[in-house]
Amino acid sequence: MDPLLMTSGTALVAAMATDGWQGARAGAVKLWRRVYPDRAEAVEAELEEVRGEVLAARRDGDEDAEQELVADWRRRLARLVAADPAVGAEIQQVLDQVWKPLLPANEQPGTQNVSMNATAKDRGRVYMAGRDQTINEK
Repeated sequence: MDPLLMTSGTALVAAMATDGWQGARAGAVKLWRRVYPDRAEAVEAELEEVRGEVLAARRDGDEDAEQELVADWRRRLARLVAADPAVGAEIQQVLDQVWKPLLPANEQPGTQNVSMNATAKDRGRVYMAGRDQTINEK
């Protein structure tokens, strides 16, 4: 998936949990009005519901639920771009001017640099990850 869409979906959902969530919602609705004006009101109502789901997921510490919402909005943004590729520039603008500024520094989406070093000797193993990692061995 396009990095812009990945970052935008993450930022939109995270911004829904902030005090400035109305701005986040307005930015998203603006995009839908541009591409699908007849769907804008429905998207606005859905974003209201999403906010409740995001807040509940954060309250319950349910990262999986929040990531499902992120994936859903990434797909929705991807469909917007598929319908009108020119909307990509507008998504970037909303991301930079609306969604990202609403987020605290520790929730800013984007690329993070991670530097790791490891040494394994003999039959040693090294497992490294910049974030989540699951290892299943028998």
